Amino acid sequence: MATAKDPALEIQELTQQINHLNYQYYQNSVSEVSDYDFDQLLKRLEALEAQYPELRLPHSPTQRVGGTVTKNFDTVYHKWPMLSLSNTYSEEELREFDKRVRKVVGDEVEYVCEQKFDGVAISLTYENGKFVQGATRGDGTRGDNITANVRTIHDVPLQAHGEGFPELFEVRGEVFMPFQVFEQLNVEREEAGEQLLANPRNATSGTLKQQDSAVVASRKLGCFSYSFHTDKTLFDTHSESLQAIQKWGFKVSETWRKCGSIDDVMAYINEWETRRHELPIATDGVVVKVNSYALQEELGFTSKSPRWAIAYKYAAENSATKLIDIQYQVGRTGAVTPVALLEPVALAGTTVKRASVHNANEIQRLDLRLGDTVFVEKGGEIIPKITGVDLDKRPADSQPILYPTHCPACETELVRSEGEANFYCPNDKGCPPQIKAKLEHFISRKAMNIDGLGPETIEQLYATGLVTNAADLYDLTFEQLVQLERMGEKSANNILKSLEKSKEAPYDRVLFALGIRFVGSTVAKKLAQDLPDLEALRGATFEELVAINEIGERIARSILAYFQDPDHVQLVERLKAAGLNFKSENKAPEIQSNKLEGQTFVISGVFESVSRDELQQLIVSHGGKVVSSISKKLSYLVAGDKMGPSKLEKAETLGIKILSEAEFLSMIG
Repeated sequence: MATAKDPALEIQELTQQINHLNYQYYQNSVSEVSDYDFDQLLKRLEALEAQYPELRLPHSPTQRVGGTVTKNFDTVYHKWPMLSLSNTYSEEELREFDKRVRKVVGDEVEYVCEQKFDGVAISLTYENGKFVQGATRGDGTRGDNITANVRTIHDVPLQAHGEGFPELFEVRGEVFMPFQVFEQLNVEREEAGEQLLANPRNATSGTLKQQDSAVVASRKLGCFSYSFHTDKTLFDTHSESLQAIQKWGFKVSETWRKCGSIDDVMAYINEWETRRHELPIATDGVVVKVNSYALQEELGFTSKSPRWAIAYKYAAENSATKLIDIQYQVGRTGAVTPVALLEPVALAGTTVKRASVHNANEIQRLDLRLGDTVFVEKGGEIIPKITGVDLDKRPADSQPILYPTHCPACETELVRSEGEANFYCPNDKGCPPQIKAKLEHFISRKAMNIDGLGPETIEQLYATGLVTNAADLYDLTFEQLVQLERMGEKSANNILKSLEKSKEAPYDRVLFALGIRFVGSTVAKKLAQDLPDLEALRGATFEELVAINEIGERIARSILAYFQDPDHVQLVERLKAAGLNFKSENKAPEIQSNKLEGQTFVISGVFESVSRDELQQLIVSHGGKVVSSISKKLSYLVAGDKMGPSKLEKAETLGIKILSEAEFLSMIG
């Protein structure tokens, strides 16, 4: 009589065997057993885990089928920011990028070219080789925790293979829906009488936001991994990291290539302009990255993107269709934007019914007329744009389009500032679309991030007179909310909780939420850093504002005008009284000495005992100043390992004193 196998041991063996078979099938396209045999192994493991749930392993393959239901997604902060890339559509700009790179780091530059897959960026975190968290890119600093949904994607290993990986690491990737899966999904939706999905990227994004991970599993998403992050430097180059994560079980597209020059990069781009259509998933360009990590660090980042990478976008597709009408929309700032209503036309995998016309100048430049056959292009924009008119097909009785002289929403006469292309409705306190758009901006994720409030609820709150500005939101009561249409007690309580939680938002996000014209999230951060509270901001002069990095004259005038308006002052005071944060938590480095007073420093290279950020803090805390470029006025260049040769050469030419890491540290004792 056979002895019954220990369930813990059998679960462990089955988990290892099935994970191995999955790896062979999904990573190496090898089927080691028949589908029937695989299904029997999986059923046996499912049965054992149902009987002994406490013995299920964290990386069990049964989690691939999903089933977890999430009512909402927690917000997670990225350990390494997920920045976006600068885009270009021309060879000339790509070569300019190469010149900028070589000017900083010298001519010995190697690039890596990768396909730019049209999907959804994702962050995958591993501890001791085990997958512990999957998160969306979000705003680059924080995203949604969608771990349960990511577990269902077979290209994402639940346990890293082999050895050599660090204790904690993160892999970035692009989640996508293959064309075949997308087409089949639309066939099923059509048969069920449901609305068809527009394109694979939108379908992927919507799938990852599903609250039931079983639905996600059924969509058969894929994932190509393309970058690796950890605290310690394990590799000298990006290409080495790609080879390593592939060994550890991550799916890396075989389409990437090392290129020794910008000419090689262009050869890759030209080759894949047609070859990309052979791939089973959508692509829209090529990502070009400096291969050396040391040179990447030398090049650094702007506030939005790395200086060592760029995305080359292929020329947009275009189609011809008929212009039916022009609709005029009023935005948050009062700008009146014309939108073209078109006969539906297929374009770049989507059905296009609307297109941007930008402004009155563009209507005049194109000489648009109703009934025209127009050319529509979908490039980097979310909304397609009209690029031209087929004059041969113009109706004989067509008339030029007359731009409205009054606001289409409140009938206030439109104004146009000197040097600006847009017409504006000046009635910012009485024009309904402006007021509602300001409220929607205030509650948006990058601003106050107030969950439960959306455009429909804002519409109701405004229509009933409960809310006409942002401060009114904090006066809302449970009794007022539950009287709204389709608003239950639970939803009302969630809104009140979210409003209360929004009071924890940092000062820079509150500034951004105010909607001061030209003050975006980056500008708000700069203001919060240099003017650390509301009093400092309101008391700042024009000269003090323009002295702040990235604050130009236009932004300064807009800020001054905002706080000269009594209604705005009252609004801010009410928000402050409601408990919103109007004081920066940024602390300047503690002053330790004045040893470096009056001295300026440039930091370049990689250092052993301190990071570049720590070096910068040390310089400031001892009275010095860090600058970005080398000039005759510079006091010192602090040079680390693998610093850019061009900086070294310039410093030597100008006779700038060059300090090693040890020499600098000895300077400050």
